Amino acid sequence: MTGVAGRVALVTGAGAPGGIGFAIARALAAGGARLCVTATTGRIHARGEELGAMSHIADLTDPAQVAGLFAAVEAQLGPVEILVNNAGMVQTGLDVPRGHLADWTDEVWAHHMALNINTTFHCCRAALPGMAARRFGRIVNISSVTGPVVTIDGSSAYATAKAAITGMTRSIALEYGPRGVTCNAVLPGWIATESSSPEEIAAGTRTPVGRPGRPEEVAACALFLALDEASYVTGAMLVVDGGNTVQEMKG
Repeated sequence: MTGVAGRVALVTGAGAPGGIGFAIARALAAGGARLCVTATTGRIHARGEELGAMSHIADLTDPAQVAGLFAAVEAQLGPVEILVNNAGMVQTGLDVPRGHLADWTDEVWAHHMALNINTTFHCCRAALPGMAARRFGRIVNISSVTGPVVTIDGSSAYATAKAAITGMTRSIALEYGPRGVTCNAVLPGWIATESSSPEEIAAGTRTPVGRPGRPEEVAACALFLALDEASYVTGAMLVVDGGNTVQEMKG
């Protein structure tokens, strides 16, 4: 069992100390991965220091900054072998309101797509040629149950983008499986993070498990999919929601 030891791993959206991205980064670091964490603000450097990892500021909606990120990782650690696309949903300093589909402006719709699907696309596009050439790669896309499985009133743009991530995941699995690359998605439900609203925490108590999930529980699933030994798992959608989507009546 080699796990992730010695593998070069990149985790995006890892700036929040109580978030899913940082929990995944912590799990990879504990497993011995050679790690880079990235986010859009300078607080990512504190996360890197906590883990003894490389840190890099980048806006992943910008392809040029993504190219710079991958070049920096390769120069310092080596080519990316494990990519965890966690960036999305929210971005520090930006507040996007909810709204019904016909009410979205072109600008707000484009922002949702940029933040929640383009970031993942840009990073996958940067990582895949090298992974395929080396005949090894692990891509783990953090999507959501919102979009692929269920949806929430007022969240049509977010749901559309997160559903798109699962389509991209399956396409990558099909196209790059013969070249040693696996691509899977993790679909969290109600997870208690520092950005969770009181309503979201309350919704978590109405799951079959009876509580919201913890970032570490999502991280454990992402870590499994990143392992060398997970070589026969690809194109999978792993729901991590405490059983919430299997029950018709909630509460």
